[in-house]
Amino acid sequence: MTHQCGAAAALLEPVPMPDPFDLTAGWIEQHLLIPLLYQLGWMRWEDLSYGWALFAVYGAVQVAVTYAVCLPLERWRPLEHWPDRHAVGVDVLYTIISRVGVLPLVTFVAFYQAQVALNGWMTDQGWVPPTLEGLFPFLLGHPVLTFCLYAAILDCADYWRHRLSHMFRWWYALHSLHHAQRQMTFWSDDRNHILDDLIAFFWFLAIGLLIGIPPMQFPLLVLVLRFIESLSHANTRLSFGWLGDRLVISPRFHRWHHGIRAAGRRSCNYGGVLPWWDMLFGSADFSDSYAPTGDPGAGEAMATGSYLSQQWAGLRRLAGLHGGDARAAMASRRAGVTAISGRAPGRGGKRMV
Repeated sequence: MTHQCGAAAALLEPVPMPDPFDLTAGWIEQHLLIPLLYQLGWMRWEDLSYGWALFAVYGAVQVAVTYAVCLPLERWRPLEHWPDRHAVGVDVLYTIISRVGVLPLVTFVAFYQAQVALNGWMTDQGWVPPTLEGLFPFLLGHPVLTFCLYAAILDCADYWRHRLSHMFRWWYALHSLHHAQRQMTFWSDDRNHILDDLIAFFWFLAIGLLIGIPPMQFPLLVLVLRFIESLSHANTRLSFGWLGDRLVISPRFHRWHHGIRAAGRRSCNYGGVLPWWDMLFGSADFSDSYAPTGDPGAGEAMATGSYLSQQWAGLRRLAGLHGGDARAAMASRRAGVTAISGRAPGRGGKRMV
């Protein structure tokens, strides 16, 4: 009787619904990745193929969510209108390549391999691999708090990476591709030179290994941070108010970083997600108007060219083949620009009159 009751109870238990992300990633792995790896003789990567597929699916969903959130905002309160949006179309290509292809590959596969190698080496030396929980025991059993702390640390690291990319001329020659866009939209976040992205990856890789981020959390952290960064690039008249702008970076706050007068070394608002670091290190500008974007020294190829021509233009600028670019950008910054609202704001939220 007891056995019959147990069997009946088991039949009445709800069957867990399959995870659509898991199903999609499994299909991609079985029908696309494994056959490709077999043909290329790379079956040693088979164990990691599912993880890459899963985070590629997450990246695709993130692109869809970003589109669903940001596009209505841009159409609701657009800041600028352009008759020709060809340059925006190139930015869409940057986003697809980064979020669905390259980003999941390097943030999961490469980070996983690096962490396994580092932890193995440290264990062989008799050392305990670094983790935040080991440094702060109170984080044990609090995964949400730990995740938020990981995000804050990565965002602070990104602030300094971004600020340094403006301080060194050779680095800004690459980073200026991101600032060359005069038609800035939420698609513009991933508009980066491949060498600049490579530097950023190794930067985050080192920080992630130093604080012991779990391999399955690292890509999720990057995706969450990048979603907010995409919103901050949106072509919309949007701020979060006096308090909100000091908690999370808004499109108005970040737009001043992309303003023409801020192009190059004398920029402001370097933060990606949290404005705290700009406030702490004296680079925050909470002006309440909106600046036109672009970098006069970047050249037309960087601003409106195809994906390949933009990448090539970045290399040419790095090689110093555009000697007049720095002088043009400096002259533009000295002359100043008029904000879209018709006023040129000063530092610290004050307006120049």
